Amino acid sequence: MPSTVSNSLLWIFDAFERDPTYLRKRMFGSDAAYLDGLLCLIAADRGKPWSGLLVCTSHDRHAALIDTLPALRPHPVLGKWLYVPQDDAEFETTAAELTALVLARDPRIGVEPKPRKRSRKATLLPDT
Repeated sequence: MPSTVSNSLLWIFDAFERDPTYLRKRMFGSDAAYLDGLLCLIAADRGKPWSGLLVCTSHDRHAALIDTLPALRPHPVLGKWLYVPQDDAEFETTAAELTALVLARDPRIGVEPKPRKRSRKATLLPDT
């Protein structure tokens, strides 16, 4: 019987529960929050460097977000996104500020999700 792993950081997404466009999906073994169809935040409760909150954004928005929230830094693996590690002293404050920015539809946060690639098998035409 497979075990269900619970993400201790899901409380971060509680602020989104009343938003009708909110959607939560599993991603990278973590949980991702989407609003208005945009991928906004990923709550990662695994080993380093997957233990914290990832902010889905673009490189050109990094400086402005870091100015606003100095605890943010580029993620060590996914450098295109920002990150605050769970063990950072400002983690809870930064998470609360990020959820407020997401709910305010701050244009610095959120990326269009890439469409899923269809498997090669599904795209092959049957022999005629």
